[in-house]
Amino acid sequence: MKLHHVQVAMPRGEEAEARRFYGEALGLVEVEKPPSLAGRGGCWFRAHDGETVVAEIHLGVEDPFTPARKAHPGLVCATLDELEATAARVWRGGYELSWAERDTFEGYVRFHARDGFGNRVEVLTPAV
Repeated sequence: MKLHHVQVAMPRGEEAEARRFYGEALGLVEVEKPPSLAGRGGCWFRAHDGETVVAEIHLGVEDPFTPARKAHPGLVCATLDELEATAARVWRGGYELSWAERDTFEGYVRFHARDGFGNRVEVLTPAV
């Protein structure tokens, strides 16, 4: 069994903000939703390693919306340089970012951020 995607909730009509955080700040690539699901709102993002999809996040509209304060996707960067570059983009985007738990997950270096809706996201890389 493999993980296909993680669903993250978002408020209705906020796709531009989703694109700003997940696309611009995190560097994920937006992919078109299937026609049968496009009318529901939201948007989908992927990360690739070459031609292989290695992460997929679906942002779906939730009414009423409540951000995920604890539950979160964890995205893995290949290197510390990539992790730090991602953190810099998140910070420059004006998003909440914390290195407070940087070294608290054995074998990894990480930061936590909040998307523009308040959902928690973890980004990590193997410790060298």
